[in-house]
Amino acid sequence: MRVSAISKTLTFLVAALGIAVAGSAAAQEQTIRVGTVSGPDADVWKVVQKVAKREGLNVKVIEFNDYVQPNAALDAGELEANSFQHQPYLDSQIKQRGYKMTSVGFTYISPLGIYSQKVKATKDLPQGARVAIPNDPSNENRALLLLAAQGVIKLKPGAGTNGSNATPLDVAENPKKLKLVELDAAQLARALPDVAAAAINTNYALAAGLQPTHDAIALEDIRSPYANIIVVRTQDKDKPWVKKLLAAYQSEDVRQFMKSQFKGAMVPSF
Repeated sequence: MRVSAISKTLTFLVAALGIAVAGSAAAQEQTIRVGTVSGPDADVWKVVQKVAKREGLNVKVIEFNDYVQPNAALDAGELEANSFQHQPYLDSQIKQRGYKMTSVGFTYISPLGIYSQKVKATKDLPQGARVAIPNDPSNENRALLLLAAQGVIKLKPGAGTNGSNATPLDVAENPKKLKLVELDAAQLARALPDVAAAAINTNYALAAGLQPTHDAIALEDIRSPYANIIVVRTQDKDKPWVKKLLAAYQSEDVRQFMKSQFKGAMVPSF
């Protein structure tokens, strides 16, 4: 009887200790709410969740269907971080709405590329060649910055940076006398037979059967200003969970997932 009582006591103590340990582990695991947009971004975050879990960080992903709500939700304290935008967009939102938010690291870029059915490199563009570029301010700026990075044009000092969007009027030097043809972004792939080259966004390139890493004669750099970022409230940028969250995203698991799943549509920028 006495041995039985001791046994029961030990069993109780072991069970209690187990509960205490489990409770302690649960207490140590921190939950972070991250806003993103439905689709490929959300798919990537499923991989990030698994990596973060191993480091004691529970990532709850909240999906949005537009580009306005994630920043509003972060500002309101409904999220700890978001991941859907590039720096120029964040800058414009901060300017318009007074948000106190900070980028803490890069995620990926869906690179705008220059495509051609006539030449193999931008240096081979002939004199007077017609080059089609998007006519919306943000993507036109991206196209002009890419052409400038390729050395085929030169922009006026400061054009296209620090929140400003360059236009063809900002071209300071054009030694090949390229004719820049402004078209709706969705029409650029169809225009390829009629121009020497065209700057096309990844989504439209893929829809036209073009593979960015295979078919483009030039692509934006992975650290382009248009690479996507993870954003937190400025007051939180130095908190320990931020480093864990960024490390989980910038992991080899995520890099390999992007490479295998998206075939150049999403290029890791870390």
